[in-house]
Amino acid sequence: MSKGLIKFLVIVVSLACLYSLSFTFVTRKVEKDAAEYANGDMAKEKAYLDSIAGEEVYNLGIAKFTYREAKANELALGLDLKGGMNVTMEISLNELITNLANKPKDANFNKALETAVAKSKTTNTSLIDLFLNEYKATGASAPIASFFATKDNANVITGASSENDVRTWLKREADNAIQNSYKVLRTRIDKFGVASPNIQIQQGTNRILIELPGVNDEERVRKLLQGSAKLEFYETYNNAQIFSLLENINTTLATTLKSNKAVANVPSDSTTATVAADTTKKEENLLAKLGANKAGSDSAKTTDSAAAKVDQAALANNPLFAVLSPSIYSDPNTGQQQLIPGAVVGHANLKDTAKINAYLARPEIKSIIPGNLKLLWAVKPENNNKDFLSLYAIKASGAENGPVMTGDVITDATDGFDQQNTPIVSMQMNASGAQQWRRITAQAAQNRDAIAIVLDNVVYSAPGVNEEIPNGNSQISGNFTIEDTKDLANVLKAGRLPTTAKIVEEAIVGPSLGQVAIDSGVNSAIIGIIVVMAFMIAYYNRAGIAANIAVIFNVFFLMGVLASLNAVLTLPGIAGIVLTMGTAVDANVLIYERMREEQAMGKSIRQVVADGYKHAMPSILDSQITTFLVGLILFFTGSGPIQGFATTLMIGIITSLFTAIFITRLIFEYMLEKDIKITLSFPWSNHTLKNANFQFIKKRKVAYIASLIAVVISIGAILTKGFSYGVDFQGGRTYTVRFDNGVNAEEVRNNLDNIFGTTTEVKTFGNENQLRVTTSYQIEETSDAADQEVLSKLNEGLSKVQGNKYEILSQQKVGPTIASDIRDRAIYAAILSIIVIAAYILIRFHKWQYSAGAAIATIHDAIILMGLFSILDGIVPFSLDIDQHFVAAILTVLGYSVNDTVVVFDRLREYLKKPNAHQEEMGTTINKAINSTLSRTVITSLTVIFVLAVLFVFGGEVIRGFSFAILVGIVVATYSSIFLAAPAIYDLSGGKHLAESAEDKAKKAAKVVTP
Repeated sequence: MSKGLIKFLVIVVSLACLYSLSFTFVTRKVEKDAAEYANGDMAKEKAYLDSIAGEEVYNLGIAKFTYREAKANELALGLDLKGGMNVTMEISLNELITNLANKPKDANFNKALETAVAKSKTTNTSLIDLFLNEYKATGASAPIASFFATKDNANVITGASSENDVRTWLKREADNAIQNSYKVLRTRIDKFGVASPNIQIQQGTNRILIELPGVNDEERVRKLLQGSAKLEFYETYNNAQIFSLLENINTTLATTLKSNKAVANVPSDSTTATVAADTTKKEENLLAKLGANKAGSDSAKTTDSAAAKVDQAALANNPLFAVLSPSIYSDPNTGQQQLIPGAVVGHANLKDTAKINAYLARPEIKSIIPGNLKLLWAVKPENNNKDFLSLYAIKASGAENGPVMTGDVITDATDGFDQQNTPIVSMQMNASGAQQWRRITAQAAQNRDAIAIVLDNVVYSAPGVNEEIPNGNSQISGNFTIEDTKDLANVLKAGRLPTTAKIVEEAIVGPSLGQVAIDSGVNSAIIGIIVVMAFMIAYYNRAGIAANIAVIFNVFFLMGVLASLNAVLTLPGIAGIVLTMGTAVDANVLIYERMREEQAMGKSIRQVVADGYKHAMPSILDSQITTFLVGLILFFTGSGPIQGFATTLMIGIITSLFTAIFITRLIFEYMLEKDIKITLSFPWSNHTLKNANFQFIKKRKVAYIASLIAVVISIGAILTKGFSYGVDFQGGRTYTVRFDNGVNAEEVRNNLDNIFGTTTEVKTFGNENQLRVTTSYQIEETSDAADQEVLSKLNEGLSKVQGNKYEILSQQKVGPTIASDIRDRAIYAAILSIIVIAAYILIRFHKWQYSAGAAIATIHDAIILMGLFSILDGIVPFSLDIDQHFVAAILTVLGYSVNDTVVVFDRLREYLKKPNAHQEEMGTTINKAINSTLSRTVITSLTVIFVLAVLFVFGGEVIRGFSFAILVGIVVATYSSIFLAAPAIYDLSGGKHLAESAEDKAKKAAKVVTP
């Protein structure tokens, strides 16, 4: 690649990363101003940020961004850094199956479902497959289709449908239920007002992961998420019917606010009548005045923020209309302001909707609003206007002032296109619904009214009705995008949602613990950078300075890419950054060590640089690709923080390669052009491990015996002592508790054991005044009542510690089903990693002995690391729980182990390709390969160990076990790559050469030519 192209790439990537990170700088500045303004008042701070959500805060000249847009592009902090709530919702598929079959009383059906539910807790087979298999096993005579061939399902399932037809249909309904639940939850959370929520369906499961940073009202969140979806159809009022009422509300507000009356005072009927009469006379003047404020626009939806910038006099005289723009337009013929026909009665900036709701909830205003009128907001801004919501006038004309029809009559809804290729939604109803729909649409068509589709008191659409619809099959059209019709179809199906969603996993992190995590992570990152830089300069002299510049660029690029991907930065993510700084020098070490070898051959410094990069490239790529593959497996099998770690690890590998290969090369080219001397070492480090000639093959059996003893001890500890499993592997509830003073963990454990009536795990967590409490009490129950019961008993036990106040900093809940699933996925991830690594090595090196040697080393490392966690658990003063973080650590170790091993393999392959290589004894060749890469192996390992030691000491208690696992694992992995992997190739090949001799190749060629 040309030098000019490299410079261009560096400049482009730098500018792109600076652009991505700039949003974070902007939002942090805005939030700092908000905090200073609020002076500790969180409600005031939130109101400040809400008020500027649609205001421009970032101007790049070619593009302008509001605070809301900048916030959407920032590098967000995860729950473990910011505090908040993490919830996993599970869609009840057994309830879905029962309801789709109209809750049959058949014993075989219910027994099969009960057995399937029990088996689903210990297997990854879908509940639907398990259920159908169990029903078949009962030997029942009734076909399974007969249970689902109901009136509502008649258009898809009949009594003659096959088992496969039922299976396909049930799985489709299950997918629909999950998608519909996702849509409902998404909308509810958006209404809740959480900044940067993360909501995603866990692929291949019936679970939805929800992360809510900054949330501190956990009880409200639980109720919000677990409530049933309520889809309703309402008749509507016309704008012209409501405008006088809005005037009345506006005038009443002005009067009461001016006179500073208590909000509890309610105007008398005579006062209301007088106000209503007065406002009727002024309707035309007020319309003209409001129209003038709109500067000739057709609707408030297309205005700027003029309504938010009215002067104080206008605010006092028209408090409602200062924040709510009536739905009006300017008549092109007369120039007069007219009311827009339809159910929309006004538009408001998103930031003002809370104020309008507060106005409408005032007692004196509620007394004015008729009982059969609901003023409801649209679900989202219309016509691509990000700042304004429409307000609808809903007529409560059904039973008890309710809807005219509910969503349970809908049998199906699909998105599609009409004959003009316009996006539409098709909706089908059952017989009862069709009859009601015929009556409702006939009346709406006669009055030219709209029918509002309302879910959870939010209007999703209010289509006009042109004619009576007799059969329940309707088409809904409008100014829809394709995404709009998909969403609306999902909403309509949600009304008949035949299942519920319940919380099966929950983690609550207090902001105080989050701040400690931030401080720990930042400190470890800074110290890690300093340690790496100091070591590189101390060992490689001026070349070390070039490597340090590459490390700085690497961190900058890594953060920029994370920001551009809208990634969420978690504590394991920071650990990944710190680890990346250690491994970032790996490519530089490979290059520098190779350059030192080339320099020892007497080559010119320009040739040394060129050949060093050229010959190091295969080892660099092979070693980094294997680690990247492990990160990829972690990303797809892990969840939450583990995905954050995997994302950081993979991006870090890519940016490390870019900076080590290109940026350091640019620096060396610059030094060569300016005739600046390039030094690769100091006198003390110049001969480190140079010309090493350790007899690894001759002494291999000693290493084999030592490793065998260590493996046997580790397996013995695993089988006898076992592990201390984290809550995400065994289920239960975990709480982090901080006392004012030091506390005796044994005393707390005894108190809690007596209260819970079961064994409780209590461990010191960091300082002696902080504990982590884990209990399996009520493990099978995930309801709010069970949560409260466990928390109540916990508080009862903790309060027995006299004279020592405490605070619960965080809590986590994991149901037994999801714990089993996480554990299974972790095992599959470890096995898959070893298989993928072995397959990659087989493809790259073409000999099974290489794959087997790498597999032996990685399995050896995994067993010993697990054994150490078993042996040391309870002995060391920090947690060694086996959880998702441990799985991430062990897979990282496996990746690093193969990274080291592949470097030796690459050098061995290089030696075996040399002319007459077969004339040298295989053991001698392997020995040379290990010795020639020994300096690289040791230097890279030392660098990573330095960084991990910093992470272990300064990274905080939350990831101390995680960093300990990687730290110990790196030491073991370095040992195995030297003493086991390559020597294993010698024994697996019977001491014979893996490379073909020239004579062998000649004989093969002769056989091909000879007829």
